Amino acid sequence: MKPSNVLFLFSDEHDPRYMGCSGHPFVKTPHLDALAARGTRFTNAWTPCPVCVPARASLATGRWVHEIGNWDNAIGYDGRVPGWGHRLQAAGRRVESIGKLHYRNGTDPTGFDRQQEPMHLLDGIGQLWGSVRDPMPEKAGPSALYANVGPGLSNYNRYDLRITELAIRWLEDRVRAPDDEPWLLMVGLVAPHMPLVVPQEYLDLYFGLALPEPKLLPRHGYVRHPWVERMTSFWDHDATFESDAKRRLAKASYFGLITFLDTQIGRILAALAQSGLAGDTRIVYSTDHGDNLGTRGLWNKDVLYRESTGIPLIMAGPEIAGGVCRTNVGLVDLYPTFLEATGVPLDASERSLPGRSLFDIAAEPDDAQRIGFSEYHAVGAESGAYMLTRGRYKYHQYVGHQPELFDLQTDPEELCDLAGDPAYAAVLAEMETTLRAMLDPEAVDRRAKDDQNALVARHGGREAALAKGYPGETPTARKFDAAASDSRPG
Repeated sequence: MKPSNVLFLFSDEHDPRYMGCSGHPFVKTPHLDALAARGTRFTNAWTPCPVCVPARASLATGRWVHEIGNWDNAIGYDGRVPGWGHRLQAAGRRVESIGKLHYRNGTDPTGFDRQQEPMHLLDGIGQLWGSVRDPMPEKAGPSALYANVGPGLSNYNRYDLRITELAIRWLEDRVRAPDDEPWLLMVGLVAPHMPLVVPQEYLDLYFGLALPEPKLLPRHGYVRHPWVERMTSFWDHDATFESDAKRRLAKASYFGLITFLDTQIGRILAALAQSGLAGDTRIVYSTDHGDNLGTRGLWNKDVLYRESTGIPLIMAGPEIAGGVCRTNVGLVDLYPTFLEATGVPLDASERSLPGRSLFDIAAEPDDAQRIGFSEYHAVGAESGAYMLTRGRYKYHQYVGHQPELFDLQTDPEELCDLAGDPAYAAVLAEMETTLRAMLDPEAVDRRAKDDQNALVARHGGREAALAKGYPGETPTARKFDAAASDSRPG
């Protein structure tokens, strides 16, 4: 494969089913659809962890969360575990970022020559109260994450507009001052992450549509898994909404944010085409995790169901054929992908990483036996949780609780848990054996809690951590002038 530049477009909290190219009937993503049409779309892509900071640390290093110990949103990537950025730097490649990274801070050596307008953990610490899990408090304070929804222009919207402008300028600069070697630019956009506030023109595309009611609502008799129920009793985001009309407005705003995101991606890709660099640049689009968006009475991420753990992954550019790949893949596969794209060979130690180049995977027949994996040890989890998928089955193990098992072939929406059905006992045992060959679930759970306990102790103990309160989203790097407008009455 001829080496090329890499433009890595990375969003936040985008459930991959909400794209036209995924078959969604009304969510408008024309630029992502066009990208997928001329490249490869991976339909079974998974986050290594359904919460921001651990997923991004795993992305940076190409390693699973339990290998690197970035357990939650208070343990940001700091560069001590080398990542693909370091390898590209050592090979003389330009490696820069514009926008959200969500690492510990902007001064740690995390593999970027330059960071423009980065978003990192608040004060380098982040969500310390979420590390209090051993034992977990009975309840958090009221959730503020979905208190503000509807039309407006939030700081996050302004941030994404700013990041898009900087990315366009960066591409123009490369034309004026071309590099001798391939470069990699990571563009971190925040949409469709909450707050679910979006400019009116995007909300108008979806407000008033007859949106389907979320599936598996507890008020209709659905009983949540005990691990999930404990998380919900700790921090109930759905209780933010005083009516179903407000919930529908929140969903319409999320869809609007996806189209807003798509517009920014379209602007960046247009600038790439205008620069004349498109023929020498491969493009990768993905996100860190999804959003439950009311399913099972859940909002935000943090659980193992596909709404949280599924991610979009699209790759296009020179020597990338159009089509769909159904092999299980994930963010850990981007480490070898970025090295191969830019002409940097893997060294001996990197060949043992869990990921494989997406170029190789896409060129091969679909591999039903390759696993998809995710894990969670963060806010609201009383114990470690692990997701494993292979072939037609998807398995969830919760330390201290019964597992869940779904047949994705007959039940892609994960409506029917088969774990208690004796007919699936052999499948259940096989999935557990496969998981335990990767890790010791109980030992990893203990190690995560020990690390979190030590972190909390360094910051003054449980009470001090909990006294910090329960803030919402990570603030942007700069203060914008205007606040988001109030949402439209539901």
